[in-house]
Amino acid sequence: MKNQLFTILSLAFLATLENSLHAAEPKTDLPLVFSEDFEKGRERWEATDEKSWTHREVEGNKVFGINRRSSNYRPKVRSPHHIALVKDLEVTDFVLTFRVMSTKDTGGHRDCCIFFNWQDPQNFYYIHCGASPDPRSGQVMIVKNAPRAPLTKNTNKTPWKNGTWHQVKVVRDTKSGKIEIFFDDMTKPHMSVVDKTFGKGRIGIGSFDDMNDFDDIKIWGK
Repeated sequence: MKNQLFTILSLAFLATLENSLHAAEPKTDLPLVFSEDFEKGRERWEATDEKSWTHREVEGNKVFGINRRSSNYRPKVRSPHHIALVKDLEVTDFVLTFRVMSTKDTGGHRDCCIFFNWQDPQNFYYIHCGASPDPRSGQVMIVKNAPRAPLTKNTNKTPWKNGTWHQVKVVRDTKSGKIEIFFDDMTKPHMSVVDKTFGKGRIGIGSFDDMNDFDDIKIWGK
């Protein structure tokens, strides 16, 4: 009887795990153009400050993360310091998914950032997943030859938890201008806005001045 119960529970766990893995895959007609689990290194990434990033193993799993809050990178206009961009890839429309873990609790502005439609260091969008939103934190931002400015008036706090991997999804449609980000809850956008300023460009991960580990990054796009 105990063996039967163990078997039933094991099958239920495997089914739940399989469903969660499938749920992480977004529904999109776009082709998969990039996949990264960092198990073979991080050579496909270009960082604004190589000394601030570390490719390392955590509990048998390889990750790529920011190892300090300070950075030697000083952008010409007020914008994030920790940026790692995918090499040799530019897309217009895309769906991006990844896992992120905050490795240092810095309070209200604790964050990770997602960069997209990157034209150059002074022209791009980024999403700031700040713990407590205000006009400088927890918003979809634009950098256009000037200090970063919010495109949203978001009031949703980003639910960071210590020692926890969070699932993130970003959806970009350049024709409609739609930008959506999902954080843990893949059914309801954490933030959304419409803007058509930038089209085809690069994609990256990072932070304004916080510390995170990243893993399991996938991009569907064109």
